Amino acid sequence: MNSVNLHSYRKVYASGAPLRGALWYFINLAFFQTAFPFPVFLKTFLLRLFGASVGKRTVLKPRISIKYPWLLKLGHDVWVGEKVWIDNLAEVNIGDNVCISQGAYLMTGNHNYKKSSFDLIIAPVSVEDGVWVGAKAVICPGVTLRSHSVITAASVVTKDTVAFTVYQGNPARPVRERIIE
Repeated sequence: MNSVNLHSYRKVYASGAPLRGALWYFINLAFFQTAFPFPVFLKTFLLRLFGASVGKRTVLKPRISIKYPWLLKLGHDVWVGEKVWIDNLAEVNIGDNVCISQGAYLMTGNHNYKKSSFDLIIAPVSVEDGVWVGAKAVICPGVTLRSHSVITAASVVTKDTVAFTVYQGNPARPVRERIIE
């Protein structure tokens, strides 16, 4: 029987220029991961400076983490709650009027447990308009959250959702239609 050999692991994603990545690491730590409530205009300026696309009226709470802003697109009226982690080794696209509640985790990378080298698998995440990602929900690589779907607190989404549908659980399953009055 074969076994895992982490020594044979190879990094398979491009994080960009090393200097830019190192500089972003410290900016992220100082201005985004901190509990100090820096003004949103400063945070959006820094994100844009590092290549992110950020729409109007964005809300970025304290203690969030963004891996690579140059792989991030935020639409208009996006709310990002405290302790959200956008672990974007691949592109993360977030539409308009999206709420990502505190502690949510959007990940674009995972490992292939079937390979002895434990290869990294990356895939983009897309969050369409009007979606609400509940507190401490996990969105896995390659997932598209369709328009106005709701992911309830602590749910784990491993597959694309259906528009205007509420999802709950681990793995997240559809539980009801979302009706907006």
